[in-house]
Amino acid sequence: MEAALILLAAAAAALALAWARERRLRREDADRGRRDLAEQRFRREAELKEQSQRTAALFDRMVEGLIVVDAAGRIRMANRAAAGLFGFDAPASGKTVLEATRNHEVSAVVARLGRELEVLGHELRIESTGAPRFLQVNALALRDSGGASDGAILVFHDLTRLRQLEGVRQEFVANVSHELRTPLSLIKSASETLLDGGKEDPAALARFLAIIDKHAHRLALLIDDLLLLSTLDSGGLRLDKQPLAFRATVQDSIDDLQPRARARGVTLENSVPAALVVLADNERMRQVISNLLDNAIKYGRAGGKAAVGGRMLPNGRIEIAVEDDGPGIPKEAQERIFERFYRVDKARSREQGGTGLGLAIVKHVIQAHGGEVRVDSEPGSGSVFILTFPPAAPTQ
Repeated sequence: MEAALILLAAAAAALALAWARERRLRREDADRGRRDLAEQRFRREAELKEQSQRTAALFDRMVEGLIVVDAAGRIRMANRAAAGLFGFDAPASGKTVLEATRNHEVSAVVARLGRELEVLGHELRIESTGAPRFLQVNALALRDSGGASDGAILVFHDLTRLRQLEGVRQEFVANVSHELRTPLSLIKSASETLLDGGKEDPAALARFLAIIDKHAHRLALLIDDLLLLSTLDSGGLRLDKQPLAFRATVQDSIDDLQPRARARGVTLENSVPAALVVLADNERMRQVISNLLDNAIKYGRAGGKAAVGGRMLPNGRIEIAVEDDGPGIPKEAQERIFERFYRVDKARSREQGGTGLGLAIVKHVIQAHGGEVRVDSEPGSGSVFILTFPPAAPTQ
């Protein structure tokens, strides 16, 4: 009997130990499961955070402006480009589109997406303190799995530069048309007069043939200048750069222009040091100096002086200055003086002749040499056109 009790007690103890061990194992399994679940959740959150950061970084690198709104029209996210276009701080989360952009038209596009799936090619004009800006908006409505509105994505393309270039192109075409029309009209008028009997009068014949010859030459110059500018724009101009004693190049231009200068009583002066050497294309430099001196003769004071000087700067760069004693150039015109066909005094410029492309050619030729050109002028005190070239030889 006692032995049976001992066995029974031993069995109960074994059962209690087994139950305790099973309970401990279950608890350990539950703890391990919770740890695994927590670790998985942590990894998932870290992955989502990393993905979100990568997405935000990607959006911030976009050139296009991007705004994402929720179903209530409030911003979920906006990238830096959008913030720059409209002048708000990214990401602007929680603000309405109107609050962030201060533009009713953008807000109206968001409202349209409540009725339409997409809005494509919508253009905006944004007035600012400077020139207006032009944007194109492409927008897409977002829907959840049930088809209900879940917000929208708006992408903004900045068209300002494109519109500016379009304006320049239109102005250029208009200017070229005007410059071509004037000599063509005079040539046509002279030829019609001769055909109508004017050729029978020797004096009239000579006069009208001179008109035809003069304006045909003007057309040829205009076409040559346009072709040169086209070559410069395309980067197709081949320069034969050689070390030039620049004083000799300037003197060649002065010799060519002496008859024109004498006709106006203008003295041309060459003050370039004999030792000054510029690494440049001689033919193009003669063209540059001739254009600048020709303007100095035409627009300078009758009986006055035009001078060309030069020096080496402390950094090794070389500076050439062409100075006149004309009426000067207004400040507001100095920024545009190197534009094609831009004329400070249109009436006087066309009286004096020329293609209106001389200074544009000067600018592009100097830039093709790696140099710069600028003008210093005060109304009533003449003008100085300053050309700066890289050193003729590498500095040690």
